[in-house]
Amino acid sequence: MFLAIDAGNSNVVFALYDEENKSWKNHFRIETHSSKFPAQLHKKVPLYFLEHGISPADIRRIGFSSVVPEINEQILQFCENYFGTLPYLISPASFEKLPIRSLRPNEIGTDLMCNVMAAYSLYSKPLIIVDFGTALTFTVVDACGEILGVNIVPGLKTAIKSLFTNTSKLPDVALKLPKSALGKNTIHAIQAGVFYGYTSLVKGMLETISLETNMKFTVIATGGLAEILTPLEKVFDEIDRNLTLEGLRLITQANA
Repeated sequence: MFLAIDAGNSNVVFALYDEENKSWKNHFRIETHSSKFPAQLHKKVPLYFLEHGISPADIRRIGFSSVVPEINEQILQFCENYFGTLPYLISPASFEKLPIRSLRPNEIGTDLMCNVMAAYSLYSKPLIIVDFGTALTFTVVDACGEILGVNIVPGLKTAIKSLFTNTSKLPDVALKLPKSALGKNTIHAIQAGVFYGYTSLVKGMLETISLETNMKFTVIATGGLAEILTPLEKVFDEIDRNLTLEGLRLITQANA
């Protein structure tokens, strides 16, 4: 089996790829910035493998993507000790062997490159990949696999947290799309403002990119919150929760 480790700003995701059945399974995550992260890493991973009857020896290869450099060494050392092998850590040097290109490989996040690698391998056509994570990102790719640009805005959860932490009276609210865009109480008002506001933001961004480039794009959504904005279902050609993981696997494989 192949183990993918995707270290993001909110969570470190672990996922197993069954190479025989060609499918992803056994996802679990650890909160990235928790003070208990090192303890959780050494406790939760072995416990998960034990509970699911998976031996560390079953893992043939590990791919590791990270946008949180400060935890990289902890994860690398843990994997070497527990699995008996070091993961392949994706870096700008990894992109040299890929069919995709970035004008600034040292600046673009490895998670975004994983998204592009997976999507372009599937479609080989102009793409916009909308990733709903801690940040909401739009990665624009042409028919040759060249990344034309990236847009970054605060993610849904980040926007709600910002209101909660930077105001004295506004509460933290659940990530739930309300039925109406007209807020009837404080919680409803925040949910309506953020969710319907972001719905228009995504539509407007996609329209602006298409007009500026004069290109027609296949739009793929990914990320943990990709399915929450149900009004956008017809805007996306596909919603793929495993897009980053699949790209991680493909980049690791290309550099094996």
